[in-house]
Amino acid sequence: MERKNILKVENLSVELGGEVILENLSFEVREGEAITILGPNGAGKTVLLRTLLGFLPHSGKIEWEEKIKIGYVPQRLPFIKDIPMSVGEFFKLKMPKETDIKEILNSVGLKDDIFKKRIGDLSSGQFQRILVARALISNPKVLFFDEPTTGVDIGGQESIYNLLWKLKQERNLTIFLVTHDLSIVSSLATRCICLNKRMLCYSIPKEITSDRLSQLYGEGVKLYEHSHD
Repeated sequence: MERKNILKVENLSVELGGEVILENLSFEVREGEAITILGPNGAGKTVLLRTLLGFLPHSGKIEWEEKIKIGYVPQRLPFIKDIPMSVGEFFKLKMPKETDIKEILNSVGLKDDIFKKRIGDLSSGQFQRILVARALISNPKVLFFDEPTTGVDIGGQESIYNLLWKLKQERNLTIFLVTHDLSIVSSLATRCICLNKRMLCYSIPKEITSDRLSQLYGEGVKLYEHSHD
């Protein structure tokens, strides 16, 4: 059975400070898809996410399924690591019951003992999982990830991507993932947006040609397979 569309974008353009950041994008997304957004620095990837979330002015149409819940894990929240509070205190700002907090921490692979740790003492990988857990509080059907492995070591990156795959399967999530890591695209993505202010492609990973990747990143770039644990 074909899944229903949850998002329709038509002729989307964004201009900030007199500069055209996105130009005339049109695409549709079905429930349960994993959409990776590829492109070089300055291509407008983060701007696209923030526009779809309603944070930025735009022209064109963005039509979400009615009353859909969306979670967002931004690329960097360095200021939070400087706040003198524990993980538990951080979560109680949105979720008062300790048992509920520990349950959602467990769902992203964190143990109960992290509850009392200071935010500033967490590793980059732990901190990223904290942000994912916080995005899950509202029980969203869509999750946006803006380069979720930035600042995370190689082993931690693998772990984060496996977590995203696990959450997608368990919760039937629709995922939007901005990434520079082409090694995960073939196995995680159902479709890819190739972006450089304009949309250069919107297709399944195996249809993305070497020529298209060269347009985005230069010569000698290709997709690699990635396996899930």
